[in-house]
Amino acid sequence: MRHLRRRRLFGVTLLELMIAVLVVGLLTGIAVPSYNAYMERAKVATAKKDILEISARLDRAFVATNKYPANLSALGGAPLDPWGNPYRYLAMDGATVGQKRKDKSLHPLNSDYDLYSMGPDGKSQTPLTAKASRDDIIRANNGGFIGVAEDY
Repeated sequence: MRHLRRRRLFGVTLLELMIAVLVVGLLTGIAVPSYNAYMERAKVATAKKDILEISARLDRAFVATNKYPANLSALGGAPLDPWGNPYRYLAMDGATVGQKRKDKSLHPLNSDYDLYSMGPDGKSQTPLTAKASRDDIIRANNGGFIGVAEDY
């Protein structure tokens, strides 16, 4: 009898097991969204860094030729953004008003060139006020701002 009683003291009851599963579930429910938010911030930071590096390459090309290249392939190509889409580039020389990215007041963002990532949704429209453009990672004020369009 004594042996049975000891075994019972070391056992895990169904209630204890359910509590442990509940605690693990709650911790997972908190950790996964935090991790996803962290990963999204890291991707935005990577896109900002890429845009800064591509801008420097474009500026060096301008110094060498006195004009911006017609496309990014003239620089030897450009990396894909963190969401797997190509970076978008438009030199202002010869660009129509409808092609230029526009701020909230519908004024062009840049006078030299537009360079941006379409962001997590992979969609974009010319004005930053459009829903598809709010998550874009943009270069504005001729490089004075690089960040999420919604923050501009």
